[in-house]
Amino acid sequence: MEGRDDGGGPERVVIWIERRPGAVWAVGRIVNPQHRQSDSPREDDYLWQGFELDDCLEAANDALEDDAVVSEEVGAPQTVKPFHREELLKPLEKFFFGR
Repeated sequence: MEGRDDGGGPERVVIWIERRPGAVWAVGRIVNPQHRQSDSPREDDYLWQGFELDDCLEAANDALEDDAVVSEEVGAPQTVKPFHREELLKPLEKFFFGR
């Protein structure tokens, strides 16, 4: 998301879902990643980790909604699309089943 911080300055927020070793789903969030020395996420960038895909989607979409609400409140409304189960399962099916 491209928006504004509480002071009105430009801000970029990246929220993602990943599959980590051990069949763990994770939701991460970074503010202004372009100012970091490394593209690698830090452990404190993760908002949620667990085994249930539905819980993962809920955590990711809640974070996305929270950021959208803040952007709207500071005068930089964003149109964001929620994460969907199908978009996460397609890469897994391709990896495991080749389809």
